[in-house]
Amino acid sequence: MKSHFQFSNQERNGIFLLLAVIVSAQCFYWFSDDADPPLIEDLEEIHSFRKELDSLRIVEIEKGQPQIYPFNPNFITDYKGYTLGMSNEEIDRLHNYRERDQWINSKEQFKTVTGISDSLLDKISPYFKFPSWVNKPRQKNQSAPNSYTSFDKPKTFDQKIDLNKATALQLQKVYGVGEKLSQRIMNYRDKFADGFHDDIELTEVYGLTTEVIERIKQEFTVKTPRPIKKLNLNTATRDELVTIKYIDYEIANSIIEERTLREGFKSFEELTKVEQFPVKKLEIIKLYLHL
Repeated sequence: MKSHFQFSNQERNGIFLLLAVIVSAQCFYWFSDDADPPLIEDLEEIHSFRKELDSLRIVEIEKGQPQIYPFNPNFITDYKGYTLGMSNEEIDRLHNYRERDQWINSKEQFKTVTGISDSLLDKISPYFKFPSWVNKPRQKNQSAPNSYTSFDKPKTFDQKIDLNKATALQLQKVYGVGEKLSQRIMNYRDKFADGFHDDIELTEVYGLTTEVIERIKQEFTVKTPRPIKKLNLNTATRDELVTIKYIDYEIANSIIEERTLREGFKSFEELTKVEQFPVKKLEIIKLYLHL
């Protein structure tokens, strides 16, 4: 055994050199940049990072779900009902109920009509949006404050206010006429030097419904009509007819052709037989004509 551990100086230097190479290689392995990164030992940081990933995944899933917006349950289509989770039978019950011209005004009534489950009702009922007259029903005798009210006996011509002299505040006392509508009435009146010619011109004001016009006419009327040059329907030329609002050259030619066939018009209602005649504007057109 002793002979195995007897080295010459050259062999001894070789052994030391080999050991130095091995140690250097080990140091290079441990401290080089290519070494594996140390493991994260902070478990709380790992759990926090995992929760953040889960929350981001949930958000992405919710984004992919169909969005529900407020809606009137009386107008649920087949596709809308399907996306809400209703069965075909429940949708058919709703449509059959609506075909009888009946309306659903509460979530309880919706459940009774359709027969949906309580869980589905709780899910979709927060999105029900009924008309304001359902949520805030109007009292029968309720009227707007400081507004004109209807009387059993209609007002006479002398009792009414001249529409050509009425102020915006006076017009706003009519139920249904606010600041915008009163201003539109006055703007239309100001288009002419002498204002309105007839009450029928209220139909030319944008936004006035038939009901509101009737309320206005209960309190106002044209007492000082603007002068209008009227044309004889049976003798007016084409160039004269086109000066009337809503009549263009094509309609004027059709009027003259119809007038020739009839050997003259006997009444204004015969104008409705003229091709392409604006029947809905007949009352306005009649203001500029006479027989």
